[in-house]
Amino acid sequence: MLFKLLWWFDVCVAVVIVGFFVIGLGDGSVSSFNAGLWAAILVALSAVLWGGRALKAAGHPRTASAILSALAVPGLFAVVFFLTVVLTGSRWN
Repeated sequence: MLFKLLWWFDVCVAVVIVGFFVIGLGDGSVSSFNAGLWAAILVALSAVLWGGRALKAAGHPRTASAILSALAVPGLFAVVFFLTVVLTGSRWN
């Protein structure tokens, strides 16, 4: 159950990150200057998602959950931060 929850949350985080990448390609903010950073981010994102699935399939659910947590925990902090900003109406800058 924990693995599935982490997996789907990580997929949602991945969709957001890839969405920012695609939008950046469209508006020109992803350029040759920062293409290496984006490549590293996308490779790490793929490694976490693929590694989690591969470890689960190999019979290591705890290790898979730990790998998936590496992306889920910062994603959860971001969600809590933005919900706090939206719900309190405070200025976050």
